[in-house]
Amino acid sequence: MQYDPIKRKLGKVFNATPALRKLFYRLLDVLLLRSWHIRRAIKQWVKDNEGPKKILDAGSGFGQYDYYMATKFKDWTIKGIDVKDEQIADCNQFFSRIGLNNAIFEVADLTKFDEPQTYDMVLCVDVMEHIEEDELVLKNFCSSLKAGGFLLISTPSDQGGSDVHHDHEHEDGSQSFIDEHVRDGYGIEEIAAKMKRAGFSKTDVHYQYGKPGKIAWRLSMKYPIIMLNTSYIFFIILPFYYLLTYPVAFILNIIDVNKPHKTGTGLIAKAWK
Repeated sequence: MQYDPIKRKLGKVFNATPALRKLFYRLLDVLLLRSWHIRRAIKQWVKDNEGPKKILDAGSGFGQYDYYMATKFKDWTIKGIDVKDEQIADCNQFFSRIGLNNAIFEVADLTKFDEPQTYDMVLCVDVMEHIEEDELVLKNFCSSLKAGGFLLISTPSDQGGSDVHHDHEHEDGSQSFIDEHVRDGYGIEEIAAKMKRAGFSKTDVHYQYGKPGKIAWRLSMKYPIIMLNTSYIFFIILPFYYLLTYPVAFILNIIDVNKPHKTGTGLIAKAWK
């Protein structure tokens, strides 16, 4: 199962006007549980780190988190980087069009990226699972952070994150939901050890997408993506689907964000230089 084509299709639809693009960001914030966790972690960090900051969004994609940070924290300077030229050009065009000048976007390879002692925070959402040379990238993040700088990562765990299975097929014969990853996910001890080897002095890693989050993810993301992969006619049906299912997913998201989990299909990994 691939969902990049669905993301691109949605991107084209919502990119027709700035208002639709903003609506797209809002829908992602509402529907994606990882966005709930990321925004919560950023708000917690800000409590002890007020004032102007330089932020690196490593793997900026559609620019969802850059828009959130640029609008909420006007004194921040944000750089979004990605390997996809078309997404960088698209984000630069959109942010310029709406006059949001505290965020810029550049094409960059994370395995080669190094801007020593530059950033107060590095944000990396759903990227590390795509990179073979992950320890090299973590070292580059550490080098690019100022002393005391903060790294925030969201990534699938090794507990079945996003229904990803190595070699694209599970032992029970079921197909992987996403077949674009180089690893199934990280264990807590594994990613914490890699961050320490990369030069970080302190780490804090915990599960997201526990039992409530896993159900919410299936209701709000997995099943709709499966439907859209079947036929685009489901674009018409989706609003009615969400009217029925999202109230349940919303409550489950609240529980997932505010409750510690002994296991989960996702990880929030924090590290300090």
